[in-house]
Amino acid sequence: MSASPEISSLSWGQMKVKGCFSTYKDCKVWPGGSRAWDWRETGTQSMSSPSQHSPGVQPADLEEVLEKGVDTLVIGRGMTEALQVPSSTLDFVRQRGVEIRVLQTEKAVTEYNNLVGQGAKVGGVFHSTC
Repeated sequence: MSASPEISSLSWGQMKVKGCFSTYKDCKVWPGGSRAWDWRETGTQSMSSPSQHSPGVQPADLEEVLEKGVDTLVIGRGMTEALQVPSSTLDFVRQRGVEIRVLQTEKAVTEYNNLVGQGAKVGGVFHSTC
């Protein structure tokens, strides 16, 4: 299995993943890869009120990362922790036998990179604005 890529930089609205030429606003990372996290794919953001960060992170947002065989999943809720993570989503991850850590995004990136440095099979989803 490939190693999880390190997140090389984070600032408001921008994230870079080591080994990737793209700059992400929100991203998913897993052992061997990364991609943009588009909330419209799964209903993470209410279309009736697009400024809202609810209903929040859905199990479908995490499925792709969990399928990569991670032991730990890190969720970055945003710089001001505006993004919600429903208890049903936490339960979904735990039922898969995966440890979950939900943090403010700067702390989440630090935690994720520490786990990468330890060689852990870690994945994450990160929101880089509010």
